[in-house]
Amino acid sequence: MAVHAQGASAATANARTPPANAKTLLVVGDSLSAEYGIARGTGWVALLDKRLAAERLPWRVVNASVSGDTTSGGRSRLPALLREHKPQVVIIELGGNDALRGLPLSMTEANLAEMTRQSKAASARVLLVGMAVPPNYGRAYGESFMAVFPKVARAEGAALVPFLLAGIAEGPLAEAMFQPDRIHPRAEAHPRLLDNVWSTLRPLLR
Repeated sequence: MAVHAQGASAATANARTPPANAKTLLVVGDSLSAEYGIARGTGWVALLDKRLAAERLPWRVVNASVSGDTTSGGRSRLPALLREHKPQVVIIELGGNDALRGLPLSMTEANLAEMTRQSKAASARVLLVGMAVPPNYGRAYGESFMAVFPKVARAEGAALVPFLLAGIAEGPLAEAMFQPDRIHPRAEAHPRLLDNVWSTLRPLLR
């Protein structure tokens, strides 16, 4: 998530050479997908690419995630990404920084809905990845924020991962799974992030 934006970098495809007939999976996210604070190649998006290779699925992964990005930033970047990469699947992992910055939930909802529409108009299937805010934001706000993701998914016909950090952000081992900022998962947690995404993503890889 990272409210302090790292300099935006160009979308990158992972290092392995995909099959000639490979389809494209585009990830548009924030620091949770951009390997903030961990070694390159250990984040869940890189692990996804490795899983696709291991299962001999003809897909290439383009990671267009930027630390500190908001849904507004993602919305502004998406049209060019769709034109350049022509993805068949788009994963949208954004919204956490909107909440951390206190941006209106109505704006987050509108941006996610528009990104979903744009992706579908480009003939891509869409997977929205839900997020939560720390409990100090208050129960009412936290519940309202989490409700944005299923609301958009239902309205726009997108697939949904309810909570990217499920099984990591709660429980007795939660603190050990996070970097000192208590926002960004350690590398050891990223296989679980991938598992949280995979069960919903796998049916879209047709």
